[in-house]
Amino acid sequence: MRAKAYTNTQSRQIKELEPVKNLFEKGRPEELNDRVLRLMPESPRQWGKMDAAQAMAHCTLALDMASGDSNPPPGPLGLRILGRLVKPLVLKDDEPLRRNVQTSPALVVADERHLARECQRLRIAIDRFAASGPAGCTAHPHFFFGKLTPDQWAILMYKHVDHHLRQFGA
Repeated sequence: MRAKAYTNTQSRQIKELEPVKNLFEKGRPEELNDRVLRLMPESPRQWGKMDAAQAMAHCTLALDMASGDSNPPPGPLGLRILGRLVKPLVLKDDEPLRRNVQTSPALVVADERHLARECQRLRIAIDRFAASGPAGCTAHPHFFFGKLTPDQWAILMYKHVDHHLRQFGA
């Protein structure tokens, strides 16, 4: 039997019906945690300025923000307006986050970190975020995207950790 060929439009429509990967989805926290374990101090950086330990600490800070443990101040008005415009584009599908995008100063990690320690902290933060579910998400607006629903936080946090794991080939 021959496989049915789909047009680009049909393929996009089918993809739109699939749920976007997120940290509330069964198996996603384990997937990211397994990838975190594959990081090595010598993992080559594909882009950006942070080393692997700094990137993992940065991801932990972002998960703390999504959980309401920290509330960075909002970005400049122009960035917040842009964030609200691009939010639906970023969260609509599994397209990876763009490289070298500016972050909140509150999430910048510039000091030296120990990779194994930061990986362990990140794995704990991923598990805690996922286990807390929608009720564990902050109501505080994101510094760039503004107000997010719990499902949007779960999508964004999956994409963010995935982005930094890909940065180091994991």
